[in-house]
Amino acid sequence: MTLSGNQKRRMRSAARLYAVQALFQMEQSDTGADRVREEFETHRFGAVYEEGEMEEGDVDLFRALIDRAVNWQAKIDQMTDRALVAKWPIARIDPTLRALFRAAGAELTEGDTPPKVVITEFVDVARAFFEGGDEPKFVNAVLDHMAREARPEAF
Repeated sequence: MTLSGNQKRRMRSAARLYAVQALFQMEQSDTGADRVREEFETHRFGAVYEEGEMEEGDVDLFRALIDRAVNWQAKIDQMTDRALVAKWPIARIDPTLRALFRAAGAELTEGDTPPKVVITEFVDVARAFFEGGDEPKFVNAVLDHMAREARPEAF
């Protein structure tokens, strides 16, 4: 089966959302990456529930984001800290935002997706979690700073 460009984009967007959820779950439940990754791939990707159908995700991107976020967490958290106001270290921010910054940082530091696309995608993820709040603007500002540090040649 050949996927259209739009289907591939939707699957990549879903993978980013799932990566944020998985990283959040790992931190909250103190569960390892392999177990959470397996749970998501088995029970969430394309699953059908009474409430509706879950989007099929890009498994390769999902795995890459989780692995990079875990392997490079200290580096990504330090980069996030530098992008945050000094009074608000990453340990003090909302755990959902922390997971989002780790997933986005994973894609910014080692991905081949243009930084502006990564920022746009993760701002959309923030909108999904924080409807009507200021968080998407905050995420945009922090990720812009992180992207300029991680990939200055793109700006």
